[in-house]
Amino acid sequence: MENPELYIEALIFSSEQSIRTEEIIYCLQSVFERDFSREEIIAYLDNIKTKYQDPNLAIELVNVANGYQFLTKKDYHAVINLLQLQRSKKKLSPAALETLAIIAYKHQVTKLEIEQIRGVNSEYSIQKLLEKDLITIAGKSETVGRPILYSTSQQFMDYFGINSLSELPQIKDFTDNSSSIGEQAE
Repeated sequence: MENPELYIEALIFSSEQSIRTEEIIYCLQSVFERDFSREEIIAYLDNIKTKYQDPNLAIELVNVANGYQFLTKKDYHAVINLLQLQRSKKKLSPAALETLAIIAYKHQVTKLEIEQIRGVNSEYSIQKLLEKDLITIAGKSETVGRPILYSTSQQFMDYFGINSLSELPQIKDFTDNSSSIGEQAE
């Protein structure tokens, strides 16, 4: 019998985004024409993860966005970052980053709410984020006029290497109390 572990490795390697365990099971069941349990697939994934922990390899298997993906090890991020900077012609503008941050932290938000927070028209930024698949249309609000609700996408999770929005840095982590005016009372 052929080795399912190699098929799993090929699936993860060829996937542009993280691949969920359920997707792996579906593909293997179709190829091998037998049932695979979640535990069996997890055991194969653990073997692959162990295999790629070898210090002579530059990539590792990582659980990200509720799936699995091959990523470069942290030791190589500096050189990869240089390549990405060289190739990045499709960077997000500061306006798009602001808009994306609002959507990520508010979870589901309307265009009007985004514009009230930013203080400027955000139509262009929203359109660009939709084109890059970093946000999706989550439905319609129950408020007057039933405006469209925007939320982050699976691509957003992959891009930022997180499994859920709860992994985003908390706003309190960004505050700096060292630049306060006046003396502090003791």
